[in-house]
Amino acid sequence: MASDPKADLHRYLKVAREAFLWKLEGLSEYDVRRPLTPTGTNLLGLAKHLAGVEAGYFGDCLGRPFPEKLPFDVDADPNSDMFATADESREDVLGLFARATAFADTSIEELPLDAPGVVPWWPEERKYVTLHLLLVHEIAEVNRHAGHADVLREGLDGVAGLRAGNSNLPQQDWQAHWDRVELEARKASGRA
Repeated sequence: MASDPKADLHRYLKVAREAFLWKLEGLSEYDVRRPLTPTGTNLLGLAKHLAGVEAGYFGDCLGRPFPEKLPFDVDADPNSDMFATADESREDVLGLFARATAFADTSIEELPLDAPGVVPWWPEERKYVTLHLLLVHEIAEVNRHAGHADVLREGLDGVAGLRAGNSNLPQQDWQAHWDRVELEARKASGRA
């Protein structure tokens, strides 16, 4: 059976988006927004950031501007896309994410893989791209942030794994595993 490269890439992007969104489900308003690392990384902020990335790479970079003004200005504040303000509801941010990904999906569906684009913030030698390269880049970007979300969510309430209904984690005594890893770390560092 022959593979369709564009369909394959698009499917991987959609799966990564779904895995990312699952990490936000069921959390309190505070937990979905609060800073969970020293740099302020938070789950809803990652969703806001990814919405902007999808709108930008599959919009302006391909000569197809996203039809709405994004609720942040990274030129004025480089971290404004990395958190939700108190005035932005979860529904606002997730709605933006849904609209941005639907918009991106339209660009992906309507354009050939060799459609040209320009990423003005990339170095001169790399800024001329194709839809194919943007798809590869975005799959990596969403998966990177889905990985962040995995770790943040597990730290909040222990929810871990690939997605609802398929954790891809073995059934085991996780505390015993943690204890074993800790012991090995202590042995290796001479602190056992």
